[in-house]
Formats: sequence, C-alpha cells, structure tokens
Amino acid sequence: MTRRVAIIGAGPSGLAQLHAFEQARAAGADVPELVCFEKQSDWGGLWNYTWRSGLDEHGDPCHGSMYRYLWSNGPKECLEFADYTFEEHFGRPIPSFPPRAVLEDYILGRAKKSGVRRHIRFDTAVRWVDHDPQSDTFRLTVEDLEQGVSRDEEFDHVIVATGHFSIPNVPSYPGFEQFPGRILHSHDFRDSQEFTGKDILVVGSSYSAEDIALQTRKYGAKSVTISYRSAAMGFPWPEGIDEVPGIDRVEGRTVTFVDGTTRDVDAIILCTGYRHHFPFVATPLRLVTANVLYPPDLYKGIFWTANPKMMYLSMQDQYYTFTMFDAEAWYARDVVLGRITLPGRAEMDADIAAWRAREAALDGPMDDIDFQADHIADLLAAVDYPAFDLDLTREQFKTWEHHKTESIVGYRDRAFSSPCTGTPAPIHHTAWWEALDDSLPTFLDQRETTSAS
Repeated sequence: MTRRVAIIGAGPSGLAQLHAFEQARAAGADVPELVCFEKQSDWGGLWNYTWRSGLDEHGDPCHGSMYRYLWSNGPKECLEFADYTFEEHFGRPIPSFPPRAVLEDYILGRAKKSGVRRHIRFDTAVRWVDHDPQSDTFRLTVEDLEQGVSRDEEFDHVIVATGHFSIPNVPSYPGFEQFPGRILHSHDFRDSQEFTGKDILVVGSSYSAEDIALQTRKYGAKSVTISYRSAAMGFPWPEGIDEVPGIDRVEGRTVTFVDGTTRDVDAIILCTGYRHHFPFVATPLRLVTANVLYPPDLYKGIFWTANPKMMYLSMQDQYYTFTMFDAEAWYARDVVLGRITLPGRAEMDADIAAWRAREAALDGPMDDIDFQADHIADLLAAVDYPAFDLDLTREQFKTWEHHKTESIVGYRDRAFSSPCTGTPAPIHHTAWWEALDDSLPTFLDQRETTSAS
C-alpha cells in the first residue's frame, strides 16, 4: 500500500517541505505520495497578497496578513535558500532589504524550479484531522471550496504548515465600541495610503507595530502615536512618531493613556500579535502554545511527542524564517523516509525541557538569535541540506539589531554579504524612507547603485 503524507498549507513552510521531498526524489529516494492542501486559490501563503480582509471569497477567515509597501525588515541574507540563491534567481546580486513582490518572486522561483505545484490541491480547506489508533493512520476531512463538497482521506503522516500569523489576537479597551473612526488589527491592514493625512494610534510594541507605524508615516499619515503595554521600543523615531504608555480608555476620538496624557486620533491599528490556532486538529493532536522560540510538546520543534507522525513546521517565534523552515522540512522529510529514527517519548520530552529551560534564561535579542541559530544547527547536523555560513548570519542579525538602534528609518539602506556565495549586496538606488515605489521592476533597476563596503 502506498504511503501518503498530507501537508497542510502551501506557504513558505509547506513549499519548503514539498521541495525537500523533491530533492530526495531527484537523488533516487522512494518518496511517499504527497498531497498539499491549500485553502487559497494560489500558493505563497502570507506572501500571496490579497486586497481582501475579514472573510475570503468562500466565507472563511481571510488567511493573508500581507500589506502593500511591505519591505523585508531583516537582511535577506539571513533567509537565503542555500540551494537556490538570490543570485541564481535574479541573475545578479540584489540589495539586502527587498520589498514584498521581490521576495514573493524568489520564494515561488524555487517552487517552480522543483516542480512541486503538481502536489497542491488549491481551494481545498482541511476541516478536521484525527488519528485512528487501530490503523495508525490519520483521517482528514477536506472541503473543495469551489464545489462545496467534503470528503475524508487517510494519510500515514500529517505536516501542519499553516504558519501562525493569520489568526489575530484582538484586545478591547473601554470606549472602543463608541470610537467614531476605524479600529482594525494589523491582520486587516492593507494600504498605508488609507491613512494619509490622519492621526493614527498604533497599539503594540513588536515588529508589526514598528513597521506599520513607519509605513503609515512614510506614506503621509499626519501623526503616529505608538502605545506600548510593557516597554517602549525606544527607537530614534522620525518626526511625527512617538511612543506613549498603554491605553486607559477611549472617549470619542480622544484616547487617554495610563500616564494621564491624551491624544485625538482618527484610526486605531491593533498590532497585538497572533494566536496559534488550529481548530481543525483534534484535541489530542493540537498544539497549544504562546509565541515562543521553542514551543512545548514538539521534539526538535517539529514532532508532536504524543504522536510523532503528526508534525508542525515554523511554529516558533522567528528571527530566522526561510532558513529555519528548510532545516525543519529536511529533518521532517528524513524521519518520514526512515533516514532518522526518533527516540522514545521520555527522551524527546527531556530534550524539549532542556531547550525550554535554556530559552527561559535568555537575556535579550542577541541571546535569542544565538538560540534560534543553534536550533537550526542542531537540525542541519543530521541532514544533507547544502552548506552555508550559518555563523555569518548570526553576526548579520546582531549587526542588523545595532543598525536599527542607530537609525530606524535607515537600517534598510545597509548591505550584507551572502552566506551562500559570499557576494556582497549592492546598496539600493533610493533610500528606503524615500522609496515610495516598491514594484519589482523599480527595485531591480540598480543602474545608479553603489557597491556595499
């Protein structure tokens, strides 16, 4: 009987998993039947930009949290595929901080090259995942969203690759129900130009708050106030952006903060994070975790310890992204193929406990970066993923942190060297704060570019 592997999601994680299997197949491995279920009509996950928010065309919660004018907020060198470099895809070096369309083109370029689209069933939602202990197989209930027809299918392994940036965490404050302007979560934020000329309140103190505050101001918001709950980000903000403590209450357009100060605002954008939310997974198989660097109950950050044939990819809080997804996908693949044998439950639990104890003792971003790089190194040591300079990416992330502290509007104007080819990136022809056109053709037109030092 043919073994079957279900992969849920055709975003960067799911595509990494499909690609890993295809690399093994190309090397002569006997690869199981792969079926990837994707509820959107095209691949790319969050990078599949849509103007929709709220509900999608099928009445499901809209998966996408991507917005126009998003640029990479970390060096592309720290997410470069070791087996498919930016130079290979674009035919030349490109700057270190690409916009959304450029990164999407790169992600899909590798997927097209490895021919994984044939494994994907689009417009197909997974409604339920359960395990039958008698047959030791998983039953998936899936719905063809175009036809409105559901069916059950059996699989030997399940890999959840849905990501965890699509179900928003939405707080409420006194007075929200009578606020006369728009209140939205960053999940539904689509275009900074909607807020041109307006006074904006951004609630939050992490990457989305930082970026949306900058984006809205860059595209003409009159002012941006950032409200933090625990600690200010403390960056050297440009004129028109400042930080205040948490919200106490809202009366009309006037927001009062816990320090007694007030601001009148036209819109409130909640950059308050996302939930790990898997309602389609039966409780005995369902991951429950906060957004941490090493989630509970996942050996190697991947395998559900109560049933290791159930796997989750990219469930960590993330400094690294595509590089980590590849490492996890390669390791998951090799367990499925029988190249790696997992230890018993007690040993898996002890290993998770050791990693989580180390995480509890971390002291700031520099420790976090080393921790996640060590997680990647631990996975790569056991698989045949192509070599790249992981230690260089550690230093690049730390340098990037310093650059942000020096200039929150200028850090994207720096350049780094590829950990795969060693080639230094060029500097983009226009400073990020002045670059209003983020289209792929404009970004790639580097005729005025100078080389990185």
